[in-house]
Formats: sequence, structure tokens, C-alpha cells
Amino acid sequence: MPVHFATPSSILAPYIKRFWAIENSLDQGEKCIQRITPTGLTELLFYFTTRPKILTNNKYLSHNVALYGHQNDFYDMELTGDLSVFSIVFQPQGLMQFFKFPLHEICNQNVPLQYITNRQTCRDLEEKMGQATTFHQRVHIAERYLWSLLKTDFADFEFQRIDHIVELIRQSFGSVPISQMASEACLSRRQFERVFAQQVGISPKQYLKIIRFQYAIFQKQQNADLDMIDLLYQSGYFDQSHLISDFKSLCGLTPKQYFADHDACSDFF
Repeated sequence: MPVHFATPSSILAPYIKRFWAIENSLDQGEKCIQRITPTGLTELLFYFTTRPKILTNNKYLSHNVALYGHQNDFYDMELTGDLSVFSIVFQPQGLMQFFKFPLHEICNQNVPLQYITNRQTCRDLEEKMGQATTFHQRVHIAERYLWSLLKTDFADFEFQRIDHIVELIRQSFGSVPISQMASEACLSRRQFERVFAQQVGISPKQYLKIIRFQYAIFQKQQNADLDMIDLLYQSGYFDQSHLISDFKSLCGLTPKQYFADHDACSDFF
């Protein structure tokens, strides 16, 4: 299943991590089950052909263009027939610069784009993206749309505050104390947790858990022969039970099961 990637323009780079797309066709009757796990990132997804089926009772895809908030759980997705997908992946703190609502309200949810923006604009965007014939044309259309939404106040203090904290989380691989983050944000712990949830879309405690999980995957990506003991210490876990508990919570599998069935590939690092 070939995947195309592109990086954003310099203006959008503080808020957009990447663009990616998949074009694939499965034989009639063939199915592919993919487990979706937390990445620490949010996405705006465009489906141009068959929408996947989510194999979880409380999740479903009702529209072809949807915004995916941060998630702290996992689900399985069933792919059948033709698959044509384009994704805009936001930086952890980038989504608020385009859509102005408390992002914790869409945690673990996908929300049709037309519910949170002008419906005609959404229809025009979907039509233009669908008519584009190449990946790079779609990247160009997506960037023009994002430029139209981007705030013009580049000195936005709240964004800079959270941007600094996200970089601190990244550099510590998810092992920085919440009290330290609150102090560096010049907020009380309660204020910080509220602001972080509004600006990023998930609680700082849950987010740290996801980034540690992503870093453990990245460690195996870098060194496939890494054993579980080295993995847990290099990834910032207290002990083996801590590592296993987080993996079961975020992907439904033990680390041993996960790495036996999945390629080690971190979306965040």
C-alpha cells in the first residue's frame, strides 16, 4: 500500500506536521483490518472513494471529510474495495490556530468538517480535492484552504505558551512532570491542565502517556533487537508492569504481542 508524504510550507510548518495520502485497491471480497492507536497528533481526513468501517460500536464515519481529535484509546478499522485517502496532520498544538473551539470536546471523536465550518466552503473544498488528479495538487489546495483559516496574529501568547510545553514534552519523550510544565507555562497546575486541554485537546497526563508509548515504538523502530527490559528503561517506564499496562490501554496488546503483529513505526517521532 504505497503512501505519499509532503511537508508543509514554512508559514504552515508551526501548525502542520505533514500531508500524506494512500491510493490502493483491494480485490473484490478482500478485507484489511487495521488497528488505529493514539499518535499524539490530530488530522483532517478526506475519503474520496469507499469510507472504511470502524469495528467499534460507538465510532463510525458518516461523512467523507472529518476532523479527528486526539485519541487515548484504540479501535479497529476495516478496509474494503478502493481506498483513496488524503490527510492533513496537525502539530500537537496546531489545530487551535484554524478551528476555534475547545479541542477537548472532540477527544476520541471524528467530526464532519461541515459541522464546524461554513458548509458551502466545505463543499467547495471537498469538490476541489476530489477533482484534483495528483497528490501535489491536493497538497496545494489544502494549503490554500489552511492559509485562509490561519490566524493573522502570529504573536498569539497562548499558542506560544503551549508550543513551548509541547516541545518540552517532545524533548523529554513524555517523561516531564506536570508540575514542571505548569511552572514553565507560568500557571498553577489546575490552570495549566485546563489550558492544555483546551489548546491541545486532551489532558496533559493522558498526553504524556501517549508520547511515552510513541517513544517506545520509536525505540523499537530504531533497534528491532531491543529487548523489553532495555525498552522500558529507555522509554521512561518505571517497570515492566507499567509498560504492559500502557500498551494494553493504548493498543489493546502487550508490547510483545504488538511488536510481533505490527511494524514498529512511530507517527509522532
